Amino acid sequence: MSIENNSRDGAGLFIPEPDAFASLYEAFVSTSSRRPKAELIISSQCGLDRIDISTLLERGNVVAANLLGMGLKKGDVIATQLPQGVELALTIIAAARIGAVLLSIVPNFGARELSFILSNSEAKIYVSPEVWREVNCIDRLRDAGDLPALSHHIVVSDSDVDESIVNWNELEKDPSEPAIFADIAYNDVAVLIYTSGTTAEPKGVQHSHGSLLNEILPIAKLLFGDGEEHVVMAPWPSGHIAGLMILMRYLLVGQKTILMEQWDPKVAAHLMEDYGASFGTGTPLHLSALLDAAENDKLELKKLRNFQCGAAPVPSSLVARCSERGIRTFRSYGSTEHPTSTYGSPDDPLEKRLSTEGRVAPGVDFATVDENLEFLPTGTEGEIVTRGPDLFVGYRDAQLNDEAFLTDGWYRSGDIGYLDRDGYLVLTDRKKDIIIRGGENISSREIENELHFHPAVVEVAVVAAPHPRLSEIACAFVVTKPGHEIDLESIRVFFAERKVSKFKTPERVEIVDSLPRNATGKVLKNILREGLRQ
Repeated sequence: MSIENNSRDGAGLFIPEPDAFASLYEAFVSTSSRRPKAELIISSQCGLDRIDISTLLERGNVVAANLLGMGLKKGDVIATQLPQGVELALTIIAAARIGAVLLSIVPNFGARELSFILSNSEAKIYVSPEVWREVNCIDRLRDAGDLPALSHHIVVSDSDVDESIVNWNELEKDPSEPAIFADIAYNDVAVLIYTSGTTAEPKGVQHSHGSLLNEILPIAKLLFGDGEEHVVMAPWPSGHIAGLMILMRYLLVGQKTILMEQWDPKVAAHLMEDYGASFGTGTPLHLSALLDAAENDKLELKKLRNFQCGAAPVPSSLVARCSERGIRTFRSYGSTEHPTSTYGSPDDPLEKRLSTEGRVAPGVDFATVDENLEFLPTGTEGEIVTRGPDLFVGYRDAQLNDEAFLTDGWYRSGDIGYLDRDGYLVLTDRKKDIIIRGGENISSREIENELHFHPAVVEVAVVAAPHPRLSEIACAFVVTKPGHEIDLESIRVFFAERKVSKFKTPERVEIVDSLPRNATGKVLKNILREGLRQ
């Protein structure tokens, strides 16, 4: 490992190259050496947690040693369903130290999703709060059913828990024996995240130590460069690639970062004001609510200059509103599989920041293909395919890889677009049948499969409907059985009885006599979507 700048806090930001390290843990140690007092600030219902990276690393090593003592070893999966917080950061460090695979699960996933994910991943350890937003996480795991691979449930709790459950506090006690850690390779799998897509079941996306280093460090250098200091505010939840990347970026770069256990725009606005946040990231929903809260409380947010928006289109009215405050918004494009394929810049012309997803990210190969998967000339609209050192290394279920990849490692995004004459990505359509609700990806197929069990439903098609605040919501077009009726309330009750997560419940229903189809019988969802936009 060779790091040119060994300065400690106060000498300006320095972002190493990805190939300077053999593993994430090695990079974390380097950050702690350069910037030991770099602060992580986490807002929760209990107040603020403030901790520096050197303390996190010290505590994370203790957690790693105790996890080894519990039988976790290199290559094993440790699943977490934790909100953004100190315990999640410590688990990231500990997993990286051991060479275990960190599986971060969306906190509001219910027992059904949890059952599939823990079974599919063969997770050995599961870490959760005792209670999350009034959900008893101990009961949720029990409701997930038989999980033969799971050996331990670790609960973050201030009180004693059942004897069959390990209290998180046990992980932070001095280990009884010295820990012997295995060597970790650059290409070893480090992270596993399950994402909603065109299928009803989530897909396990695997990232290596190398792919994560190549994702986070070049983008950080693109955004911040060496020397410039920023205070970063990010409301992304854990369990999503964006939420995990922002916490890992703190550990890899050492920039003061503010995270939130639960999104609250009023709290976010005051945190940004109090700590002088200069750089923000989130969905358009986050940004709009943040500005509303700032205006209501007469906060100027003087230091905030740049805000990177992802997961949904940015309305031009929101961009104009930001411009009035001197805030430059810009967009990016990616997925859990390839987190940043293109990235905008605060310095891009306003027209580009309004209408494009930025230019191709450093180190990424970008192309488009036609329906026959033949490569098209640059600038020609087609399905977007990408590859690069930050691309995921394949799905947990290897059978899914054949459909996801072309030859020579090109990943099929499922989205349609082209590069304009200046090299900026213009998205024109989305082949993947998903709904992006306030930044949450929801599978249309999964909702349709649930609704087919409803006693009033003959046929159903679910598509994304525009929404002024959430960007998109799930709209169900339903053909009902004769003599039967269905409405949103009955759907809500039905989904609750089937223990489907609340955010996946349709929020609009249209009763139709039939669904539009082509000559082969395929439902023409583009016609349904267009009707909702008229």
